[in-house]
Amino acid sequence: MSQKDKIRQLIDLRVKAKQGGGEARVEAQHNKGKHTARERIEILLDEGSFEEYDMFVTHRAHDFGLENEQYLGDGVITGHGTIDGRIVFVYAQDFTIFGGSLSETHAKKICKIMDQAMRVGAPVIGINDSGGARIQEGVRSLAGYAEIFQRNIMASGVIPQISAIFGPCAGGAVYSPALTDLIIMSDQTSYMFVTGPKVTKTVTGEVISTEELGGAKVHATKSGVCHFVADDEEEGLLLIRKLISYFPQNNLEDPITTECKDPIDRLEDSLNEIIPENSNQPYDVKDVIFGIVDSAEFLEVHRDFAKNIVVGFAKFNGSPVGIVANQPIHLAGVLDINASRKAARFVRMCDAFNIPVVTLVDVPGFLPGSAQEYGGIIIHGAKLMFAYGEATVPKVTITLRKSYGGAHDVMSSKQLRGDMNYAWPSAEIAVMGPKGAIEILEGKNIAGFTSEEEAKKYSDMKEDEYREKFATPYEAAKYGYIDDIIEPRNTRFRIIRALQTLSTKKEMNPPKKHPNIPL
Repeated sequence: MSQKDKIRQLIDLRVKAKQGGGEARVEAQHNKGKHTARERIEILLDEGSFEEYDMFVTHRAHDFGLENEQYLGDGVITGHGTIDGRIVFVYAQDFTIFGGSLSETHAKKICKIMDQAMRVGAPVIGINDSGGARIQEGVRSLAGYAEIFQRNIMASGVIPQISAIFGPCAGGAVYSPALTDLIIMSDQTSYMFVTGPKVTKTVTGEVISTEELGGAKVHATKSGVCHFVADDEEEGLLLIRKLISYFPQNNLEDPITTECKDPIDRLEDSLNEIIPENSNQPYDVKDVIFGIVDSAEFLEVHRDFAKNIVVGFAKFNGSPVGIVANQPIHLAGVLDINASRKAARFVRMCDAFNIPVVTLVDVPGFLPGSAQEYGGIIIHGAKLMFAYGEATVPKVTITLRKSYGGAHDVMSSKQLRGDMNYAWPSAEIAVMGPKGAIEILEGKNIAGFTSEEEAKKYSDMKEDEYREKFATPYEAAKYGYIDDIIEPRNTRFRIIRALQTLSTKKEMNPPKKHPNIPL
């Protein structure tokens, strides 16, 4: 064969590889409202930046007739490219080839790019669309999954890992995304579960649809497995591009600072009036967030899960930060099991990747009741405390209103190594709220009144006294637990100034193999 023929053969094989499972299967994919693996990569990466690995890999199976059915690439496309000029590694499972099922060689392709990503220190993005393990390969496909899981674990906290679920993801396949930092699902065209509806019905008798068992909205609202739900795949892929902009390439680098056109000393006058006169009246903490961050841009994570706490990414003077904020319009901003889990994981992710954490506090306490106690609120609340206490990134805390009891300690208090702790004049920092405190402290005196009206009058008077003496930021400031009491409209400038001061912060935890976080 001449050199010319060899080159022609190469070109023909490349064309064949790019056809996936063939025209009919590509059309079937499109008819489901789904893109092909290659189309997804084209949307995700900068134009012309993709460099593919292992295009000519085929499976090695010889059972059940598989030896007669070979496809180049073996159901997954792997390689690297750029997002806004920054290197990322990516794999996209190709449902048009064996339903995207995972074989030994399919797994080896994924492992290769994960290993390469670790060597060069760059993020990994996995696009999942697979029928699961390739049954014909038996234990070899299971071993392939385990090889991927091990790499997910080793990469955790070292390089950012983002998973997109754009089709089925069931059985053992769900654990790789679960080990990554963020999960995005497409509405109505993706699902995740360990055990499907048919097996569920056989084992438990429960009749449930695929969407109800493991659809995007279920995982976004009930389980918390999914961080983002995209209306379609294109939105999901563009969201990944946006997410990458808040992360560094790896744990040894800092996030990229971009140009900021929003003045750092911009005064947000609305904040001076946002806290209601009645301390039991709610307000939307997102209005505070939008008012202080650059250009009112806030990328919320876990938007539909545990709404009593808000977490997400924003920028201050062009520098990425993670924001954690109690949300008074949901359960009064109380901390419960799900809110604690949600915030703890977010804080640990930010700390792993050198993203400073800004905390906005308005928390009346932990949610009481047997359901919470039986569910382990003690352990789950301790996760959030552990996350803040362990974090060595810059931590700036603003107490907006309530900060009571153990919840005060948990929400990035000075004693959990909060670097800069500010409070608004409306802050109420105490062991408990005035009403509960007076019921305990003055209960006998209140019970001694024969008139309900007199009892209430006395109780109200004592509550006012308690609020003035204890539920105030000045009491905490007197002991240095609050560094300064600031005017609300000046919050943006004070946060930016604090972050600038802390940009060279160096803090190390004691040497250890790893901490034993309460799980």
